[in-house]
Amino acid sequence: MYVGGTDFVLKLDVEDYHVIEKYPLKATGKQQCQEGFCENVITVIEKFQDSLFVCGTNGRRPQCWKLFASVNNQSYDIVESYEGTGISPFTYTQNYLSLTVEGDLYSAAPLDMDGSSLQFRRKAGSRTNVWMYDNWVSEPTFISASWVRRAKDPDNEKIYIYFREKNSDHSPEADPWISRVARVCKADEGGSKRFFQNMWTSFLKARLVCGFPEESLYFNRLQDIYVMQTEEWHDTRVYALFTSSWNATAVCIYTVGMIEDVFENSTFKGYDKNIPTPRPGTCVKNSRSLPLETVSMVKDYPEMTDWVHSVHSAAPFYISNNNYTKIAVDRVQGADEHMYNILLLATDSGNIHKVLEAGSEPFIISETQLSSCSTIRSMKLDSKRKKLVVGFSEKISTVDLKRCQEYNKSCEECVLARDPYCAWTKHGCTSNVQGGIQNIMTGEPSVCYSTSLTEILQLNRTKRETVPASPADLRTDHSVPLGVPFYLSCPIGSYHANYTWDHEGQKSPCLQMQSNCLLLIPSMEQDSYGSYKCVSEEKNYTKFVKNYQLTEQKLVPEQEIVQEQIILVETKKNDERTEKPFKRNDASVFVPQVVWITLIAVLGML
Repeated sequence: MYVGGTDFVLKLDVEDYHVIEKYPLKATGKQQCQEGFCENVITVIEKFQDSLFVCGTNGRRPQCWKLFASVNNQSYDIVESYEGTGISPFTYTQNYLSLTVEGDLYSAAPLDMDGSSLQFRRKAGSRTNVWMYDNWVSEPTFISASWVRRAKDPDNEKIYIYFREKNSDHSPEADPWISRVARVCKADEGGSKRFFQNMWTSFLKARLVCGFPEESLYFNRLQDIYVMQTEEWHDTRVYALFTSSWNATAVCIYTVGMIEDVFENSTFKGYDKNIPTPRPGTCVKNSRSLPLETVSMVKDYPEMTDWVHSVHSAAPFYISNNNYTKIAVDRVQGADEHMYNILLLATDSGNIHKVLEAGSEPFIISETQLSSCSTIRSMKLDSKRKKLVVGFSEKISTVDLKRCQEYNKSCEECVLARDPYCAWTKHGCTSNVQGGIQNIMTGEPSVCYSTSLTEILQLNRTKRETVPASPADLRTDHSVPLGVPFYLSCPIGSYHANYTWDHEGQKSPCLQMQSNCLLLIPSMEQDSYGSYKCVSEEKNYTKFVKNYQLTEQKLVPEQEIVQEQIILVETKKNDERTEKPFKRNDASVFVPQVVWITLIAVLGML
């Protein structure tokens, strides 16, 4: 794995993520830099042809380098360098993206220092350089580009570009931004010398819709994309992360087949004549031979009339008030040998949420806290090792996705987590899920008492009405004076459970405050003393979480009773399904004096 920082590239070992080698790449354009941003912030790292292709801001004079492996394959030597305008931005705050496809480099980066002239191009490689027509997009922010393979039809393979741009609808109720998906043919080499030379002849775009169509309420601001490739190209899933003008976040899911259906069958916005043959956007072996009428229509009418709707067309798959900034999706085989998709969502406060895609319903499995103050800049999934690599401005961290020890208290809690990475076996809650006890779709813990499963696993389990607290949670005694207010606190182990307080057979609701469940006693009276039990209930699984015994504190007459508020806050390690500190034994590499982190998982290059 390679990590780009400020003036260097790091090579990391993917097993434990320690630094193998550091390659210095100091800015060569510092002499002409007078307005700040004078470092060389690495923005592009791609495996390109027979080298590692690296680009950086180079003190506002973008530059690229080819790093070739040395003879012993243990280090890289810089042999060639190239002018990098159009591949790397001038500063790391400007918009950019890059993609390599079969020895060709595609990029979107500004041509001008002020960030303007931003468009998607094929910039280098075996095929002809091709770029966009200026009128096709308006103030775009490019989010992602992906190549979708078609093993049985490689000549018809396309590259999909996801971006947001200025909305042409300037009405007061319209969002100023709109999200798009565009496509170009991999084989497109531009038009003839007579017309549209070196410009895309296959560029089409369509609106990407996420929201509530019946209410005309949409999340219009695309933030991130994750593409999950499948064996059949049309089943490839596109997970899109959107924000809205009312500060909510949504995830919508599309398939490439649905996107293609719009491009292949929709009419063209603003065009009311007969559609020429071949249809605009069709992939051909020689784009320079396309009829003038077809290319002219691409030039003037690239937008589709129809919109691309999500798989769950009536509403987004997932909506949250959390400000998510990054998304990745892993595919996991459960104990039942079915495959499950897990969404990994990064918040702007440095947390990772693990969300199960269970049919049409999301289920939040856990939250992992990585940083209390830093924003996550980049995120890469290592699906083979089940690790998530997260880049901050000052460090990179790794998250182990198989943290089954957090549900290791009982079979019921392991099953209730609905975490496909984990199953209950005779060794506890473990990542060796084959043959273990799971119930991913419903989370019903009754599977723990199934005769067949318990016999196979040699477990002696019978259902209990209420599970007692662990030894660490045995009764706590407190002596409290009459007449004072008093708080009792109980740690929340799962936000999916219902918590209540039981006092001598009388139940009281829980007051939730962050990761604790509180009970307020406004003023201690004689009937306030006795036993208090904090009880959680989730899917017919009930357990005692905390047990208090309050007795009256007798005061001598000379003592002055000061009426004060006494607050008990019991600190306890929470369950995985609540906010979690990032474990010290998870790998973390601190990178001093880094302005920006560029991550890429180049597995197999080591």
